[in-house]
Amino acid sequence: MFKETSKLVIYNNISDDSVLKQLAYIFKEFEEQAITKEEATFKIYAQIHNLLEVATTYGFNNNLWQNYLTYLLITTETPFSITSEKTGALDGSINIFAEKEFQVFMELFHYDFSKMEQELGIDCFTTITNYHSIPKLETTYNKNVSEKVVALSEKLAAAKDEHEFYTLVTAFYRDYGVGVLGLNKAFRVDKQKGEVVLTPITNTEIVRFDNIVGYESQKQKLRDNTEAFLQGKKANNVLMFGDSGTGKSTSIKALLNEYYEDGLRIIEIYKHQFEDLSKVIAMIKNRNYKFIIYMDDLSFEEFEIEYKYLKAVIEGGLEIKPRNVLIYATSNRRHLIRETWSDREDVRDEEMHHSDTMQEKLSLVARFGVTIHFSKPNKTQFNEIVLGLARRYKEITYTDDELKLMANQWELSHGGMSGRCAEQFISYVLGKLPEQEEEQK
Repeated sequence: MFKETSKLVIYNNISDDSVLKQLAYIFKEFEEQAITKEEATFKIYAQIHNLLEVATTYGFNNNLWQNYLTYLLITTETPFSITSEKTGALDGSINIFAEKEFQVFMELFHYDFSKMEQELGIDCFTTITNYHSIPKLETTYNKNVSEKVVALSEKLAAAKDEHEFYTLVTAFYRDYGVGVLGLNKAFRVDKQKGEVVLTPITNTEIVRFDNIVGYESQKQKLRDNTEAFLQGKKANNVLMFGDSGTGKSTSIKALLNEYYEDGLRIIEIYKHQFEDLSKVIAMIKNRNYKFIIYMDDLSFEEFEIEYKYLKAVIEGGLEIKPRNVLIYATSNRRHLIRETWSDREDVRDEEMHHSDTMQEKLSLVARFGVTIHFSKPNKTQFNEIVLGLARRYKEITYTDDELKLMANQWELSHGGMSGRCAEQFISYVLGKLPEQEEEQK
């Protein structure tokens, strides 16, 4: 195995800590009699343990070895894979290297572990290449990555030669991308050893615009702007403001699920991280995706100055914001920054031109070209939301009038009329269904 991995040039940056590289080193040590059978067995089982951990995280099944090699191919960022992300199959001399390397991967895909198993008296490789995983809840593994890895793995295993292998991999890069950004839908901003990194959010809520009852004009305005962005047309930053529980954050989740296949990715960032915004944009500006940098529940107090970082990034700094990046924010405040009555005085002792300061604060909103208002529903609209949600569940057999009466009683003690309150009410009804069935007997 070491002989095969040592031929890698394009994919030479696969981590030395990877299961592939570690097994190659172990096999080499054993062949050179640098370690005993017991030591080789111990080290191999440690790597099998690591492989099983990856398989559990991503829900691999059947041939875990081939799944793992596929996972390496689609998560390893190289100049070749990143360029293929934009263009698909490439022209030029790089193809000679690429096809040779995919020939190596084909050999690794069908590597014969039987000799090593016989010499060490183990059967772990037989097990992982014929593996039947326990069914898992979707919340316990990254289903989005799992489905893509397993599907590509099966195709690569059946490839008749290195050219077909090359075609399959480069087509995957073109369609889905490469690395963390290609496989995942959403990310949060973290720091590791002082460096800004994008951490995948692996379990996102599966919600679409059809799940949001009402607010049709707001949803359409959001979709129109996002679709223009994805099509490479001019599009604006978006501010969604209004009452809590009206579907602003849910609309962002719907965008994520409806437009991921079109290349949309969402990065969630918090107010205290705004000073890292320029670094985040530098990480994503040359990638073949469209990024929405998402700020939830955005607002600033008088003493907070993070809004200055945001203003500079959106519009006003020397560097132009990349065309593949937009900023979407949700807020309960129309003007984002809290105003007081004193803000409206033109002159104060502390600052002779205080109105200039207020204008600076209010100018932040002007940098969002699209503003969408989500207001609390009136009683009629609230009832329509309740009935719309209830119709999704056949087990709810209350009449419309009964549901409206119950919902109106519920909202009085649960924060008032909103889409969130309606959802909570339906959850309450579903939880009470056994009692309802007893009442109907």
